[in-house]
Parts: sequence; structure tokens; C-alpha cells
Amino acid sequence: MNSLARLAVRFATLVVLCCAPGLALAGSYEAPLPAELSSDPDLCKYVPCKDVMPGADSFSPRMGKPSYVEAYRTTSDEHEENGANGDKEHHGEKKGRKLVGYVFLSTDVVDIPAYSGKPVVTLIGMDTKGIITGVRVLRHSEPILLVGIPESELTKFVKQYLGKFVGAKIEVGSARPGEGMIGVDAISGATVTVIAENQVILRSGLEVAKQVGIVKPTIRPQAKFTDVAGTLDWQALLKEGGVQELKVRPEELGLEPNGQPYIDIYFGYLNEPTIGRSVLGEHGYAALMSKLKPGEHAIFLIANGTGSFKGSGFVRGGIYDRVQVSQDMDAFTFRDLDYLNLYGIEAAGAPAYKESAIFIIHSPAFSAAYPWRLIYLANKVDRQTGAKTFVNFDREYWLPARYLVGGRPEIVKPEPTWVKVWKTRKLEVVLFLLWLAAAGTVYALRDKLVRRSTHKDKRWKDIPKYLLWISSIGFVGFHLLAVPSITQVLTWFHAILFEWRWELFLSDPFVFLFWIFIIVTVFFWGRGMFCGWMCPYGSLAELAYHVARKIGLKRYQRHLLPQRWHDRLKWIKYGVFTVLLAVSFYSMGMAEKLAEVEPFKTTFLVGVWNRSWPFVTFWAFLFVASIFFERPFCKYLCPLGAALAVPSTFRWWGLKRKKECGPCAACQVGCGSQAIDDSGRIDQRECLLCLDCQVLYYDPHACPPLVQERKRRTKAGEPLTPIGANGYYIPIKPVAAAPAAAAPSLPAFVGQELFDHLFPWSRKVFQQPILLQATTFALTALVTWVWILGAAGRIGPGIVLGWWVGWSVYELLVRMRCKPYVKDGPWWGRNLRPASWADMAAYVSFKNLLIAAALFLIMKGAGILDLLQGLPSFQWFF
Repeated sequence: MNSLARLAVRFATLVVLCCAPGLALAGSYEAPLPAELSSDPDLCKYVPCKDVMPGADSFSPRMGKPSYVEAYRTTSDEHEENGANGDKEHHGEKKGRKLVGYVFLSTDVVDIPAYSGKPVVTLIGMDTKGIITGVRVLRHSEPILLVGIPESELTKFVKQYLGKFVGAKIEVGSARPGEGMIGVDAISGATVTVIAENQVILRSGLEVAKQVGIVKPTIRPQAKFTDVAGTLDWQALLKEGGVQELKVRPEELGLEPNGQPYIDIYFGYLNEPTIGRSVLGEHGYAALMSKLKPGEHAIFLIANGTGSFKGSGFVRGGIYDRVQVSQDMDAFTFRDLDYLNLYGIEAAGAPAYKESAIFIIHSPAFSAAYPWRLIYLANKVDRQTGAKTFVNFDREYWLPARYLVGGRPEIVKPEPTWVKVWKTRKLEVVLFLLWLAAAGTVYALRDKLVRRSTHKDKRWKDIPKYLLWISSIGFVGFHLLAVPSITQVLTWFHAILFEWRWELFLSDPFVFLFWIFIIVTVFFWGRGMFCGWMCPYGSLAELAYHVARKIGLKRYQRHLLPQRWHDRLKWIKYGVFTVLLAVSFYSMGMAEKLAEVEPFKTTFLVGVWNRSWPFVTFWAFLFVASIFFERPFCKYLCPLGAALAVPSTFRWWGLKRKKECGPCAACQVGCGSQAIDDSGRIDQRECLLCLDCQVLYYDPHACPPLVQERKRRTKAGEPLTPIGANGYYIPIKPVAAAPAAAAPSLPAFVGQELFDHLFPWSRKVFQQPILLQATTFALTALVTWVWILGAAGRIGPGIVLGWWVGWSVYELLVRMRCKPYVKDGPWWGRNLRPASWADMAAYVSFKNLLIAAALFLIMKGAGILDLLQGLPSFQWFF
């Protein structure tokens, strides 16, 4: 192990040294931004405002909500300097200065996540007519753009917006002049990113343009209310939507969970008579309506939690900067003059609250007939760097149809980004689904294919595999760019622990569909279905090896490494996966950079010659190695293969074996994956399902047991019967089958399964010293309690993950002492075999992950988590 560790350290050092120069060129990827950027009034002190506003030489402090800065150019016009207006400001001009435009930071205005789930921080300049003068990306977290697609491509994309009006209809793709739609070219391989950036630029610009008067707000028809008698209690208001709830948890802001929401806001529209009377009472509603002028609207807010919707920095004459109302592209903020006291809630069953308000919307652009959103604005703290970023949380409100004359009006809501992506690539999605179905069908028919093949003629098996390899490389890899990666696995881990958002995974239809297929087939057949038949890079490496054989390099190729070296080197990929997973909890950005150990991006997403020399060197080294050794990266380095190998322990169907496979080494010698050990057992974590061993399994001229039986029958003049599913000639005279063992009853089976999976101890535990027994059961109770606290949000995911790892290590040691076996075959069977340490580690880690996820879903569905979150704090515990 010491030599293996030294080898791993040397390899890691080599990778870092090779990739470091390239990683340094990552440009705006995870670029460090000062913490003061989101709060300092002097925005241009931290960002290059002059780059996006050519000709400006001075800038104002931040102003407005959302905030922006005014850009000025010094003038020499005597009239402007000494004229009648003197120092008086007029039309944005001041003495000796001329207003030339506005500069704003996208994250001060909107919070639109891109493919990574994080916003692209963009600096935008706009002149006084609403024309975009400059766009500069300051920071992004897009893995696809991580040193991959050159920074020049991102710069080239955003430059397309120069000279365009912020209120124009601009979409990524082809222009549609008949519909007034302007098209901008996308970045190949980064569709989701550029669609999100398109929304960032246009929505940010339009918000500021409306605020400064360049764009006039949309005037919507006002609501007309029906005459609904009576009042409602609080639960009825919530049920029908007359009152909505917006809740923000501390962990969503990067804060430690404390069992309480950061803020929990209930809100509703008071002008509607039934809701107004239910919330305020008859007299309160009448008093409010008497104060409102025509065209004014009142909404109420009540809130609990450690935060405040009023904001700690509010001063008289200022703005309530924590909440605002948004309707389509119009935003409405509140000043002190827009505030009224809310003295109480009259609806029966209303919750207690610590702060309340009635806010008045004065704009004629607002209409209660249409949906609107309450937005809570906050700063999110990055736990790793301490930096703060702008985020917002919102909840839609739309009056129930029964309160509106004629019901709710027809509206067309903009489609989510992921829906647009799926629609624009419908044909390719269908073709990709057909490809996945074809691959699954071919492998499901493997028994027929290997029966038709022989050791000397494997065309029936190889031709479908070669077709899948070629289509995987060309169609899936180079055309669709649908290349699964370890970065997606890391994203899943973080999404499960922190925040699951389907939009994040639906944004790339091909990768999403591919992963569904991979997850299903891993549980059916193990990792080999994807790794051996469908992986674009694995297919390229395998084809390179076979083509090299055909062109005369066979004598230089080494089919297999010595088994002792293989048995050591195969653990490197598990180490790489573990390191990447651990680093991701320290810094996801760093983990994504280290994930460049995968050559997938260089091969398919970016192109070899578009990368810097360290990546080209690393890629070339792996490719040349693939010519002379069969799949060296897949067998020894691939972290994705390691991640898929762990659940392969739970695969339902394995490859067929005979009792003679132990003494006989015919399959072992020809196994390209070197996944067959001396006992004849196939390690499903390493097997790439080439099916060569299954061809031998049925080949009467290659499988030694069949060869012997064939020769014996031929010599004895006996007929050669067909070969059965068990891999032997069917007996000439039927042999009575041995009576099958009685199947256990369902309760007995369930009890045995629960005992096996949930309890790592056997009866041997009761033979241990009393102190050890007490320690064991105390640790069990403690781990269970930690998990419950974590599921309830009382402790951070890092603590839960640490306990999970610790418990898994403990269970591994206990099981190897008390229950040193795992299942071989379908999970519903009882075919047990002795477990190696690797078998047990894979079983324990993945089983515990599945149990934790199942318990979480059960407790959440049953409402237990909500009950736990209402209990007193457990700070004393940790």
C-alpha cells in the first residue's frame, strides 16, 4: 500500500503541475470579487465602469432601487459651465458635466441562475436612450466555461448586445424579423448559460431603464371585483390563495440552521372586499379604503423569524429595501410614505407575528387582475469565502378567480429556460431517446447475441457494439455534447444536501436523459453498460486500441498489465473520486477544476486544439496510452467510473458463471477489464461487460468444460444436444431436478432483510464485553439522533456528512467481523457469498445513502420534519 500511495501522490502532483498553467487562464470563472462590491456606494471603485461606458470620466455613487450609477463626461461648453442655470441640475446634467448613461451590476437587479445554479455576475453600461454601450462578465461558475470554451467566446457573445435597445425582443438563436425578434448567436455547448445571460442583460437593463424613465411602465386593465358576501378564517384564506406564504430558511442564506426560519412572511391583497374584511375586519377595511386614492393598492405583510422585512437600516425618508412587488418586468418599491400600521389580524386562526405592515402601491401600472410576486431581497454569505452575494426569494400571488368579474384574464407566461432548450431540440431529443432505447434493447438481447457468436467469430456481439461506439463518439459526443461527467455527480451530492432544483438538471435534456438511463442500467447490469458500450470517451479509447491493432501496431500493444499491478492501480480512480468529493465541500469551483482529470471536456466540449498546452499534453498522453493499452483511463483514473462502480454492487443481473470457472482460467486470460479473479468470480465494479466471457460460456469449441463434454459424446457416439441456459449440454436423458428449497414466508423474508441491512451486528455482539456492547448501542442511538437533527435542519450538512462517513467506517469494521458476506445476484434473492473489504465498503456506503434518503422522504411526507423544526433548539448537542 505504501508504494501505491507514493504512486498516487506522484500522479496527483503530475496532474496539478500539468494543469496549473491552464487553470490559471480561467478568466472570470469563480473570479474573486471583493465583499464590498454588493454594499459599497462607490460601485466603480471595484469594477471597471469605464470599460462598459466609453467616454465617461466620472461616476456617481449608487442610487435608486434597484441600484445603478450615473455616468458623466466632463464638458468644456461655456454655456453649460456659466449659463443661467448655474449649479442647478437639469435633465441629468450638472455644471461642467454631462450625463451620458448608466452603469449597473446585474446582481444588484436580478438573480437569475445559470447552468451551475449560480448567477453570472455581469457589469452593464447603457446610454440615456437605453442603448447598451458595454457588457463585461466579472464572474461565473459555469463548468462548461471552465477553461474550456475560451474566454474570448464568452466576450464575443456579450459583445453582440452592443448598440441594441434594452427593451428590444432579443433571443438566442435565429432572428424572426416578422415578429420583431432579434437573434444572437449562441456559444456551442453552452446553450443554457447564454440563454440565462440573455435574460440577465435584458432584464437588468429594462429594470433600470424603467426606473430612470427611458421605458414607460406597462398599463394593465384594473381589476373589477365580484360581490362575494361573508368573511373567511385564516385557513380558508390560505387554502384558496387569498393569503400566500413566503418562507426563507437560514441555510438558504449561508447561515447555520437554528430550527427557525430566517423569515416567514404571510401576505395578501387588501383592496378585494372579502379578503380585506376577513383580514382587517369590517371597520378596519372601511377605514383603509377611505384612505386610499383611486388607483392605489394595499397589501399586508406579517412575519416571524430571525430576519426582518423592514430592514435594519431603514431611516425616515428612505426605502424599505428588503421587499418589493414585481409584476412582469415592472418592479414596485416602498418608501416610508407608503407604509401604514397594521394593528391586528381579525381572521380566526391567524398566527402570531413579530412585525407587520400595510404597504401602498401608487403606480397605475399595477393591476390586481394579473399575477404579481412578492420579492424578499437578502444577502447570501458564502461559507467558504465570507463574500456576500445578492439573492432574492419570491412567491406568486393571484387573486382567486371567484373574486374577479369574468374570472382571471388569459395571460401567456414566459417559458422557463429549460423548456425553451427542450423545444428547440425536439428532433435531437427524439433521436437520442431512440439511441438509448436501441442500446438497452441490444444489451437486453445479449444472450441471443453471444449464443450466435463464437470465440473465433464474434460478429454478432461486436457489430452492435461497434455501431454503438461510433454513434456515441459522433452523434452523442461531438454533436450533442452529451457527455456525463463526475462534476454532475458532485452537483447531485450538493443538491441533495443543500437545495434540490429540478431546473438545474433539466436544463441540458441530453445529459438529463442520459443520467436517467445510466441510473436505471447501473442497478440492472452494473456500470459496464455505460462504461463499456456507451461512454463517448471510453468508446473513442476502445476504437483507437482496435484500429491500432488493424494497422499493424498489434505487436507493440500490451493487452493486460500484470495482475499484481492492475490490482494496485485500479484503486487510484476511487481515490480520485474521494478527493474530488471531499474538495467539493470545501470549494465546488476547485473541485470542478480538479475534475479536469477527465479528458471528456477537452475531447468533445472544447476541442483539443482549443486548449492550452497542459491540457493538450495530458490528453495526448492518455490517447497514446489508449493505443497501446486497453482503456487505461477507464480502468485506473476515471472518477466517474468509480462513482458508478459503488452502486454496481446492487446490480440485479450479473454475468453467468459455471462451477468450473474457478480452476479454469480461459475467461480470466482473455478478460480485457481484468475483472475475473482466480476463483472465477467477476468483480462487477470493474467489469466493462465486453461479453467475451459469455461467448466462451456457450462455445463448445472454446469453453473447456463444454469441449470435454463434446469430445466425450463424440467419442461415445452420443448426440450433441443444445446448450442450456446453465452453460452445459442438456442431458440426453432428463435428470429429475432436485427438490427446490421451500421459499421462506413473506414476513420471514422481510424480517431477514431488515435484520441484514439495518443491523450490522450478529449474535456475536452479545458475546462481547458489556462495555463494548454499551458503546455499540450508544453509538447507534447517537448516529440516529444526529441524522434526525440534520434532517430537521438543526445541524449543518457537513456535520451530518461527517457522521455518515464515521458510521459507515464503523459499520464496515463490524460487518467484516459479524456478517462478512454480501449478496451475489438480484437483491431479492438470498445467494450470499464471502465479502472482500471492497465489496463491503461499496455495500455499506451506498446502502446507508439509500436508507438516509428514504427516511428523509418518509419523514418529510409524513410531516415529521415540520414537527421537529418546531421543537426547542439543540445547540447544546453540538
